[in-house]
Amino acid sequence: MLAVTVTEAAIQIGAHFRVTFQRTLRIPDDGGTYPLPPGLGALPVRRVADFAEQTPADWREHGGVFIPMYQREALWLNFTVPHWHPCAVKVAVGKINAITGKDWTEQPASDPQDYVVCPEQPWLDGINAGAGFIRQFVAMPLGQGYSVEGQITGKETFGGLQLLVFAPRPGRFPDEPPPVPHGLRETAMMMAPPAPVMTSAAMGLAAGGRMEQKIYPDEYGIATWDQKNSGQVYIHIVNSLAYQAITGEAPPPSPVSARTYTEYGFPWFALYDEAQGDLSPSDRLASVKSVKEMDQQKDLAPQQDDNPVEVATTQIKTVGPKTPMV
Repeated sequence: MLAVTVTEAAIQIGAHFRVTFQRTLRIPDDGGTYPLPPGLGALPVRRVADFAEQTPADWREHGGVFIPMYQREALWLNFTVPHWHPCAVKVAVGKINAITGKDWTEQPASDPQDYVVCPEQPWLDGINAGAGFIRQFVAMPLGQGYSVEGQITGKETFGGLQLLVFAPRPGRFPDEPPPVPHGLRETAMMMAPPAPVMTSAAMGLAAGGRMEQKIYPDEYGIATWDQKNSGQVYIHIVNSLAYQAITGEAPPPSPVSARTYTEYGFPWFALYDEAQGDLSPSDRLASVKSVKEMDQQKDLAPQQDDNPVEVATTQIKTVGPKTPMV
């Protein structure tokens, strides 16, 4: 099994896979489809075992790690994997597969494909809910029915995120970096960096606005991935007040709004991926209501500014992948 190692703001699974949880802009849920927002810095990652006396019993049962988020804050997953040693990654939200909308399993499937291949897929910003777009990951407290898990299963039992990484079969790819030709220096590709008082500290991920992002087909084939050599981790999400109570650390500040960010002329991003295919969207995930739609269903007043934000074409940088905002 692949070892799981936790650092200050990242999770390493095996020797070649690393993930960070990037804070980002909450894009408007206005029916439009937005470019890729920036990374505003990685969320801190803490091991449940290091705070066993302060964390809930069900967290200790699942183990894993926890990260802080504000209610209605967005994030995206930044995968860092060397180009010479790809891996397959399954992602779930509340044990609902973020690619297919099916219940969580511990084996990869190809029909439909229920995983992404990294580094070809350098990030994931949301659930696979439409053709050529995703719906942004947005944190919401459990128990109110907003989460993807709650809407699909009718229950909010698990919350958080689940990751399962599969190594390639032995000999399929190099275990060490290929040699660099004399006089040249290898340049690493920059990977995608992309409240009211709550009754519960535990959070799940709900659906937000629409964002342009493809989920790429596996060009290597499912037989490439070693189902006997994998590593997984459970990522609990806790509201920022509870995070401070558990750890004694101040949570990151609340992020800037998409409108303010854009008005200051900061960049949004697009990716050179016209040649890449795109997996079909999940009918199950396409039926998930967004946070805004759930607010309307509950006759709640708007909780954020969802008026359209005009992003000038001059503000959209077409790059390899997006870069963190510094």
